Amino acid sequence: MKWWHFALIIPVLVAVVSPLASSSPDGLEKVAQDQGFLGRSQPAPFQVIADYLFPGIASEALATILAGLLGTLLLFGAVYGLAWLIKSRRTEGTGQGR
Repeated sequence: MKWWHFALIIPVLVAVVSPLASSSPDGLEKVAQDQGFLGRSQPAPFQVIADYLFPGIASEALATILAGLLGTLLLFGAVYGLAWLIKSRRTEGTGQGR
């Protein structure tokens, strides 16, 4: 099994079990809340899938899973494509790709 299989399988598993995570705020949010500056935060300039909820899906758990899977696959595809492009240019530059 190649390294990138694990790089894809692990985030997919995390996305599937993500609805089981605690609903308590994460560490940074908890500190901001405790220190009293949580209300001064700025909203994100844009949101692709806001709050990890996939539009049009009634089940919150399923929507969270789908949003996580979509994000994982998009990011993995972008990074894998970039790695492939870099590798192909390196082999082309050394003359091994011909």
